[in-house]
Amino acid sequence: MTQPTYPTPVLTQALAQLPLIAILRGLTPAEAPSIGQALVDSGFAIIEVPLNSPEPLQSIAVLTAQFPHTLIGAGTVLNAQQVKDVHAAGGRLVVAPNFNPAVVAQAMALNMVVLPGVATPTEAFAALDAGAHGLKLFPAEMISPATVKAMRAVLPKDAALMPVGGITPDNMAAYRTAGASGFGLGSALYAPGRSAEQVRAAAQKFVKAFRG
Repeated sequence: MTQPTYPTPVLTQALAQLPLIAILRGLTPAEAPSIGQALVDSGFAIIEVPLNSPEPLQSIAVLTAQFPHTLIGAGTVLNAQQVKDVHAAGGRLVVAPNFNPAVVAQAMALNMVVLPGVATPTEAFAALDAGAHGLKLFPAEMISPATVKAMRAVLPKDAALMPVGGITPDNMAAYRTAGASGFGLGSALYAPGRSAEQVRAAAQKFVKAFRG
């Protein structure tokens, strides 16, 4: 068993600023600066570019250069080599849809923040034991607020629980009441072809809903 490392100062600081992860699936390097600016201006402190986006490592490099104080990295990270690639691009964050011990170990070895995906208490405890800094509860469509409440009752109180999948400004409150620490925001925030101004408007709507 690895000594628990959650929540880690870098993640703690970002979550304290705004515990919402912007998931930019489909982002291109060309639009990264304007989309990133819209998010940072809206208060976002965590940005994720899934690796199944066009040239994701280039987008991550662009974003980290422009926003050095923002926690930026990759999503859909499935193996240890991809963790190394993200690190080489300047990323400091690794998010996965699943729990792969090799991904967690490699991220920890490179001093990166790692949020593996889990859907059950068994997966959650295994991920935390492996050294995960927080947990992506995925897909949230099959993890109700009642389930989050039950998981929160048994998991360490300082372990970050972040529902991801189908999160909108309208359904965040129920999850927060149940014990969610924050959220990952996907297509309701950003989708390919959406302008920076559209993303800014969506971002501000999420921030307003979260801060209530």
